[in-house]
Amino acid sequence: MGLARLAALHGVATSYQPSAHRTLQVPDATVIAVLAALGVDARTPEAVRTALEAHEAAARRLLPTTVVSWAGEDGPQPPPALAGLPAGTVLRVETEQGPAVEWGSPLPDPSQVLPSEAPPSRALPPPGPQSPSEAPPHEEEEAAGPGPVPAPGAVAPPSAAGEGWRQLPLGVHRLSARTPDGTEDAATLVVAPGRVPQQPGRTYGLLVQLYSLLSRRSWGMGDLGDLAELAAWSGRSLGVGFVQINPLHAAVPGAPTDPSPYRPSSRRFPDPAHLRVEDVPEYAHVPAGDRARVDGLLERAAALRDGVLNKGGLIDRDAVWELKKEALELVRPVPLGPGRRAAYCDFLAEQGTALEDHATWCALAEVYGSDGTPGRPSCATTRATAAVERARDELYDRVDLYCWLAWLTDCQLAAAQHAAREAGMPVGIVHDLAVGVHPGGADAWAQQDAYARGMSYGAPPDAFNALGQDWGLPPWRPDALAAAAYAPFRGLLRGLLRNAGALRIDHVMGLFRLWWVPEGRPPTDGTYVRYDADAMLAVLALEAHLAGASVVGEDLGTVEPGVRDALAERGVSGTSVLWFERDWAGTGEPLPPEAWREHCLATATTHDLPSTAARLTGEHVALRHRLGLLTRPLADERAEASVEVADWLSYLARLGLLPEGTGDEEGGIRAVYRFLLRTPARMVGIWLPDAVGDRRPQNLPGTWDQYPNWRLPVADAEGRPVTLEELAASPRLHDLIDVFRARAAPSAPPAEPPMAPPGARPA
Repeated sequence: MGLARLAALHGVATSYQPSAHRTLQVPDATVIAVLAALGVDARTPEAVRTALEAHEAAARRLLPTTVVSWAGEDGPQPPPALAGLPAGTVLRVETEQGPAVEWGSPLPDPSQVLPSEAPPSRALPPPGPQSPSEAPPHEEEEAAGPGPVPAPGAVAPPSAAGEGWRQLPLGVHRLSARTPDGTEDAATLVVAPGRVPQQPGRTYGLLVQLYSLLSRRSWGMGDLGDLAELAAWSGRSLGVGFVQINPLHAAVPGAPTDPSPYRPSSRRFPDPAHLRVEDVPEYAHVPAGDRARVDGLLERAAALRDGVLNKGGLIDRDAVWELKKEALELVRPVPLGPGRRAAYCDFLAEQGTALEDHATWCALAEVYGSDGTPGRPSCATTRATAAVERARDELYDRVDLYCWLAWLTDCQLAAAQHAAREAGMPVGIVHDLAVGVHPGGADAWAQQDAYARGMSYGAPPDAFNALGQDWGLPPWRPDALAAAAYAPFRGLLRGLLRNAGALRIDHVMGLFRLWWVPEGRPPTDGTYVRYDADAMLAVLALEAHLAGASVVGEDLGTVEPGVRDALAERGVSGTSVLWFERDWAGTGEPLPPEAWREHCLATATTHDLPSTAARLTGEHVALRHRLGLLTRPLADERAEASVEVADWLSYLARLGLLPEGTGDEEGGIRAVYRFLLRTPARMVGIWLPDAVGDRRPQNLPGTWDQYPNWRLPVADAEGRPVTLEELAASPRLHDLIDVFRARAAPSAPPAEPPMAPPGARPA
């Protein structure tokens, strides 16, 4: 019982439910290992008793580690966490803006409760099952425990303290309390808006993996120049409101690099492999002596591009980066003009130590190899201050190179968002935040104290995967985040949001809990560890507010009760995929369009799922058969897939959304998107490969070298790569876009709100 109590106090689950009415106990060895990763010794009964006593002593603090104050219409609300403080306690808030604010009047009476427009996040039931982002249909876990507990309202304070509190600025501040008997305590105070910004009205946009969309100017993979071009064209010519792309996080260096954008070296800084070299202003001024070398690199880049577009080759990020890096090394000696130099210095000052650490790691990896290379010095594996400072001095030029590359990439990211907004997009570029980082990358090196050692996270065993999953990503320690006033999370969000109209958060349920797996153990021996969701959501709402950006959470898979409600309460939209939206608690039939939730991004597919053409033709089953991934006879799989497609096409026909008939693949794709437009979803996403009939998924979960994950260009129905220029002229794409332009047809529900017009701006 002592171990279970200690685990509960630290947010570590001792049981979970892989399915309804089935509860499994977590092995004690797992609980002990996870507690150890949180800095708690639970190896013996004596150690457990000592840890409990220490926790009880800490619980007698005046203040919790983090206090959240949500802002309503009349300003920030005094947090209920402060209501129990002794009368006469003096509160002092040291704000980010500088001056401290202090109150000496009595604190709120806990018996005086007023309704709060933006209450703290709800208490959630004990941990239950959860599936990864590419999992099949999401279901609410009715058996996981009681429903969400309503949050208490804000406490009515005396006028002096209440008025002072409501005048606090938004931000992350330092709160201290001093009682009349001299007891003092301090905490992090997050004052956050009640909701993240919302885009105006409804809008539709394109979903694309940027690397997969090549133009005739690409160096073998899609780049930020292509992104700006795509945004400018699609905003003006197609009337789309956003372009959602894959994570552009910095990759782990080396050959071969892990091609997955969801396992990066750093989530804080972008990958310079996405640079359009010719768009760097200094490129035009490369000295004549180096111009021949640059021209030679351009010829090699053209060969890479032609190999992908004309010869059926795969995207080779490593080869592209090798050429770009050599070209950028030739550009770098060109002096920056006074304005550009000032902008670079401002960027260095703004990014501060985080950028310096990232660039230092990149320089160390360049010289000594990535994690796991024999003979690496200690500074390349542990962030020992003295050794790192010496390395920075020795590698100063290389450190500055990687700072400069980060700045160039940031400039082109800003240019892409500017192009989108100038094209009339109400949202613009939707960036993607991966769920974690590579254990041997820059973030894990620079923030070692924030990550749990000896742990990775993934998904527990459930009805869809009896073995569970280990994603090999180190989890953040919730206690370390709190101790650091959530600076790592806040810095990450700020870096991503600075050039975004919106942010998609992969596996958004990770803000609430993650499935930790001790090193050397199978995923079945993992357990859930809970995070302070109130604080995480407050930091998210604050940074989104400061950036004026909306937020979309990828909440596919099994989600514990209360999570979607908590996200919706804070204005975070969900993700709904057509094939998964069914009445799972009842008939299992497709969910009627009017029953879909409003605050979501509605799509037909994702990068982890078959394209719409593949589903309609059964190609996704044939592909899995060719790779030996089927668990049942091919005939059975084909029959089941055919029935599913026939059911959907019949349903779409009954709704009057299939005027072309049921035998035409292109007509079926258009009918699917007509259905999405029937829903109240505020964002409707068009998977760009659907517009040209591509039958191949960008990623096939469960494969590694059997399938070219993350390396395929957008292609037509015959597998021929389609360039951005060809896409712009594609009759098939324009026929699909006409579905959106004709959304006011009689078949559309009369009460359906219009799409946001081009040029609309977020509130």
